[in-house]
Amino acid sequence: MERVLIAGIISMVISIIAGPKFIQFLRRNEFGQHIREEGPQHHVVKQGTPTMGGLLIVLSMSVAFLALSRYTTEGLVVFSVTLGCAGIGFIDDFIKLRHRRSLGLAGRWKLLFLAGIALFAGILIERKELASSVYVPGLDWRFDLSWAWYVLVFLIIAGAANGVNLTDGIDGLAAGTGMIALMTFTAINVFTFVRSRQPGGGGEADIAALDVSILGAALIGATIGFLWYNAFPAEVFMGDTGSMAIGGALAAFSVITNAELLLILVGGIFVIEALSVMMQVFSFKYWGRRIFLMTPIHHHFEMKAWSETKIMVRFWILGAILGAAAFALYFRYFFDFRPDLGP
Repeated sequence: MERVLIAGIISMVISIIAGPKFIQFLRRNEFGQHIREEGPQHHVVKQGTPTMGGLLIVLSMSVAFLALSRYTTEGLVVFSVTLGCAGIGFIDDFIKLRHRRSLGLAGRWKLLFLAGIALFAGILIERKELASSVYVPGLDWRFDLSWAWYVLVFLIIAGAANGVNLTDGIDGLAAGTGMIALMTFTAINVFTFVRSRQPGGGGEADIAALDVSILGAALIGATIGFLWYNAFPAEVFMGDTGSMAIGGALAAFSVITNAELLLILVGGIFVIEALSVMMQVFSFKYWGRRIFLMTPIHHHFEMKAWSETKIMVRFWILGAILGAAAFALYFRYFFDFRPDLGP
């Protein structure tokens, strides 16, 4: 268990110490954010703020995880998905910077790359003979999806990655809510590891849960270090590199933990952000009017004169409540989520 705490501390220290030099590097190479013209007018002052800060999160996390990992299949799957999604985000950011515009990698290419990551992860998980079914807590339903499970994995990864990406619109919002969601899945895996070592917990320690916890702690520490510089007023933005890395990690955590449906609660803020965009598009297309002043929904509250800090903190609070609810469900139905650890 000490490895989990040490991983978080190492990645946080690396992120905080390397932050100033990294930000200087971004400024020196003119890797600055391009602001959408249709966005809130007061965001114009953020034009040129260094972006691609997600690289700091990914690099800090990687050092800590690789140094302390048990190298289980489960841990490496989550790590690979995180790096893969970060890579897609990096390409997107690079295109934006190269062409000096707010539009990057085409959507169809993003989905194609995400489908490749989902297929890769699905094959590794299936070869390890991990569960390819979905459990519905409270209803005692378990669905064996067979080949359709690959489709579900793709939808989870694509949905989570894009959900976090949509949330990355004001200082500290995506980093803070992402950190809270990561804490929830890390707590779930720590609990699983501890429970597996107790009498009636399956007979042997679940090293995979420990490995995933180490990765979760490394991500949390790296995100805390990044948030040190991303809090309002932000000195650096995470860009798609960071938002897609966090989203991919959350998706992989949910699949590896056999708690796919809990992602709806754990990533509740990201679900709300994505739904607000879909509702706005649907309403304008079919009814000719808008439901919100601007989407994603955090911009709606900005247009209602809420400060960025007020929105950020209130979204953090809601994210923490949803995360606590998800952990409570996992705790209550633990042996249904993990029948292999049953008495």
